[in-house]
Amino acid sequence: MYHDPVMLNECIQGLNIDPEGVYADVTFGGGGHSRAILEQLTTGHLYAFDQDEDAARNAFDDPRFTFIPQNFKYFKNFIQLYHGGKIDGVIADLGVSSHQFDTPEKGFSTRFDGRLDMRMSQENPLDASAIVNTYDHASLTRILSLYGEVQQAHLIANDIIMARENALIETTTQLKDAVQARLPRGKENKVLAQIFQALRIEVNQELEALGAFLEQCPDVLKPGARLVVMSYHSLEDRIVKNYTKTGNAEGKEEKDFFGNLLTPYKLITRKPIVPADEEIARNSRARSAKLRIAERR
Repeated sequence: MYHDPVMLNECIQGLNIDPEGVYADVTFGGGGHSRAILEQLTTGHLYAFDQDEDAARNAFDDPRFTFIPQNFKYFKNFIQLYHGGKIDGVIADLGVSSHQFDTPEKGFSTRFDGRLDMRMSQENPLDASAIVNTYDHASLTRILSLYGEVQQAHLIANDIIMARENALIETTTQLKDAVQARLPRGKENKVLAQIFQALRIEVNQELEALGAFLEQCPDVLKPGARLVVMSYHSLEDRIVKNYTKTGNAEGKEEKDFFGNLLTPYKLITRKPIVPADEEIARNSRARSAKLRIAERR
C-alpha cells in the first residue's frame, strides 16, 4: 500500500507548474506526486525516476509520462538521454515509502520479522545482512553513530559482533535480539529505528546519491525552474539546506568582488516548511518531514 504523499499541496505549489513545462519526479514510489503534476500539465511532460522494481508497476500509461527505472544519482545523464534539454522543475521526496516499510521481506521495518535486506534496488550487491555480518567494529560504530545518531554506538557494535560469532544475523528479529539488552528502557523502539536507519542509509548509499543528484541539478534546471526537496532526518536536511543556500555540500559561501553570494539558487523557503498538526495526526510519517524549495537563478 502506497500512502498519500506528505505535504502534497505544498510540494505541487512549490513547483510552480507551467502546463506546457517539463518536470521530473525523481522519487516516483506510488506515483502520488507524479499524478498531481500530470493533472496540471497540458502539452508538458513528466519524467519519473525510481530504482525500486515495485514502483515500476505504478507507472502511468500516458503520452505525457516517461518512467525511468534508475537511481536519481544518474539524473543528469538520463534527462539528457530522454529529453536532451533543460527542464522546468524537479521534486524529490526522500526516505522510504510506506509500501517499502510495510513489505516484511524488504527488511526496512522493526515491526516485522523479515530478511535483513533493506535494498531499494535488488541489483545492489550489498544488503544489511552483509553489513552486520562482515563490517569490523570501527566501521559498524561509524555508521551507527553517523547515520543513526545512535548513543553508545561502539557498545551496540560490540553486541552485534558477539552475536554473529554464534550464528549469522540474517533476519530483522535476529538483529533486534542481538542488541535488545543494550536498548534503553522506554526508548527501545526509537533506538531500534535509529539502528535500522543507519543500516539502510549505508546499504543504499543514500547520502552520496542525494549529494550527486543535488550537484547535477543546476546543470539540468532552466533559469526560474524550481527544486523541491522533502527530507525526513537531519542528515538529509543539512545536505539539502547547504546545496540550496550555497550550491555545495559543505555550505561554504563564495562571494563575488562586491560581496554578493555566488549561488545557483534563490531561496523560496528560508526556513523549511513542516506539516500541519492535522496532517501529522493523520499520517505519523509526516512528523519528521521538512520541505525546502529553491529557484534556479
